[in-house]
Amino acid sequence: MATLQELRDERVRKLQDLTVLGVQAYPAISNRTNMSQDVIDNYDELAGKTVTIAGRITSIRKFGKLAFIVLKDASGQVQLFLKDGTVNDSPNYADSELGLKDISLLDNGDFIEATGAVITTKTGEKSVEATDLRILAKSLRPMPSEQEGFSNKEERLRRRYVDTNVNKDVYSRYIRRSKFWQATRDYLLKNNFIEINVPVLEHTTGGADANPFVTHMDALDQDFYLRISHELPLKRLVGGGYEKVFDIGPRFRNENYTEEHLPEHVAMEWYWAYANWQDGMKFMTEMFRYVAQETFGTLEFNIHGKRFNLADTWQELDYATAIKDAYSIDVFNCTIEQVAEALKVNKLEVERTDSIARGIDKLWKNIRKDMVGPVWLVNTPKFISPLAKGNPQNPNVVQRFQPIIGGSELGNGFSELNDPTDQLNRFVEQQKMRDSGDAEAMMLDIDYIEMLEYGMPPACGWGYSERVFWLLEGVSAREGVPFVHMRSEIDDTTRAIYPNIKL
Repeated sequence: MATLQELRDERVRKLQDLTVLGVQAYPAISNRTNMSQDVIDNYDELAGKTVTIAGRITSIRKFGKLAFIVLKDASGQVQLFLKDGTVNDSPNYADSELGLKDISLLDNGDFIEATGAVITTKTGEKSVEATDLRILAKSLRPMPSEQEGFSNKEERLRRRYVDTNVNKDVYSRYIRRSKFWQATRDYLLKNNFIEINVPVLEHTTGGADANPFVTHMDALDQDFYLRISHELPLKRLVGGGYEKVFDIGPRFRNENYTEEHLPEHVAMEWYWAYANWQDGMKFMTEMFRYVAQETFGTLEFNIHGKRFNLADTWQELDYATAIKDAYSIDVFNCTIEQVAEALKVNKLEVERTDSIARGIDKLWKNIRKDMVGPVWLVNTPKFISPLAKGNPQNPNVVQRFQPIIGGSELGNGFSELNDPTDQLNRFVEQQKMRDSGDAEAMMLDIDYIEMLEYGMPPACGWGYSERVFWLLEGVSAREGVPFVHMRSEIDDTTRAIYPNIKL
């Protein structure tokens, strides 16, 4: 069996032969008039008419004076029928045209363009009978066929452009991912929210418990953080008079990879002036349903054996009750030793920097993983939610709501804290945790306190990430994005191909 380098060498030879003929193998212009699937779906309308299609070759069969080429584009695939006497036998090589005699210089993976009449062959195959053939790009590396498969996980993640060509389900996944974010945007715009992009680089970052990435801006000669959340800038906009505002974009958290986490991922946050957490909970119940229906065409899911229906009535679960029932711990009156013991008993990680808040959160996540939902988690303790407004009926908890679906926590919302004194006190407590070694504790953002002193109206805020899509799609975080960060590696074949280039 030929090696990759031997196969590439053969294709390079063909490229050289094309060049000798005067063929421009990488022209800038394509003249496509129809997608491949048009020929199939609109055959009755197109039969006998001339079309120009373009795409990647997936198979070539030549029998003397006949040839059949299967061409694939983003819409689907269609067969080209070529025969001697029909295909132009005086091709204009300077315009990248080829004749039937030049078919041997083509390979699977090459991009070509074909012009001809829409016909049905003797075997009943809807096809394009090509009269003119042009090469658009010569492929130098062979693409695995769908029959051969492309299943090596490491290779799939490193060469997603091959993965999406060969594996139809992966190709379709990122179309659904696009629909997910489009549906998210559409729902908010229909409800009179305004999209305003906020900075990725921040002097002081906040809005979540996360360790940030740090970079340096030469123009200001200062270190900046890549944002871990959209929250604080968007709430500054609420203070600036925007009553319904949102942003969709990447955020960065310098943490490990898990089934549900990536250091870089896309997220959305909205903020709604004069609304509270109860308004937000109703709004998001309907938004989840809308986005799921638009993306997947259903509200019923079976994810890793967990069956749920987003059309069902969403129940509410009290945070402290859940912890009490599972661990016999009163979250409002417990010691770090009790929490640490519960973590050990349940074989959960105990770290030196763990506080009561961090330990209780780990215990909650151990409960969450087995829940099906849909459920709204409510009445979260204040010490776990430094940016949420307290509940006037119970000073120990905040007005926060989090959806639990399929064992995962798929977002976070609350009545926003707009009391500058209360917020400053909570920031100070977070900063103490940070100074004690908790790299994920929030920073003290004095500019944000200044904004609150100018005044921000009561508001509800919400955020979710593409973790929602990953869960409903039924894939891990790494499979849920087209390009995942990995250690940089260059294979031996590539090094051998480019021996004079430092790699």
